[in-house]
Amino acid sequence: MNAVIHMEVKKNLQDRGLLFWALLLPIIFTVLFISIFTAGTGGEEKRQVILSIVPGYTVMFLFFIMISMTESFIKDRNTGIVSRIASTPLSPYAYLLGKWVPYMYIVFIQIVVLLSFGKLIYDVPLKQPLWLLLISLFLTFTVTGLGLALSVIVKTNNMGIAFTQVIALGGAMLGGLWVPVDVMPETLQTISHLLPQYWAHQALQEAMGGTMEAMGLLQPLLILFCFGLGGFIIALISYPRFLQRAKG
Repeated sequence: MNAVIHMEVKKNLQDRGLLFWALLLPIIFTVLFISIFTAGTGGEEKRQVILSIVPGYTVMFLFFIMISMTESFIKDRNTGIVSRIASTPLSPYAYLLGKWVPYMYIVFIQIVVLLSFGKLIYDVPLKQPLWLLLISLFLTFTVTGLGLALSVIVKTNNMGIAFTQVIALGGAMLGGLWVPVDVMPETLQTISHLLPQYWAHQALQEAMGGTMEAMGLLQPLLILFCFGLGGFIIALISYPRFLQRAKG
């Protein structure tokens, strides 16, 4: 498993496109939309807009890591790496973990950089750093867990890109990352509560603003954990079919 982790880390360090997707593009969008939505505003209203956009766009762009994850799995499948690994004592569980862990590092670093950018440039509050750390860890687990499931299920890179866009952009729209949930129609508000983006965004906002209580933190963390665990279970269940496609 350590060899798989090492190989995946090395590939990602050489991928400059990942740097663009993970850091540069989110920063560009954050600056652009803050400038648009805060034009003509000031004081508390401007602060609330910034406090929504910074964590909102952070959460949205985390899900684009799924593109890199699906590409990596499909490349391993098409080049015969998966078939060769299957002939070794390495278990599917260990292989999936070896592929999973490096992307956890990437997503967690992405969260730290984007929230730090918001603090340095826009002076967003980070009043509950311990809660923010816990939320970031669980959010990392969720995003990469779902990415792991998608990587094993999709058959082509184009399918991976298409599903990632639906998950990232659809989840952003319905999860309240673009507009506040309380101004949405009641039906969409109900749907938003079924999405990990909603719970991550709400938790980050509250922890940044210093209003998150310890008991109130348990619900979003549990929901995020269940999404990530569900993704890993789906990946394990779907792996035999993924292996069959690799051998075929």
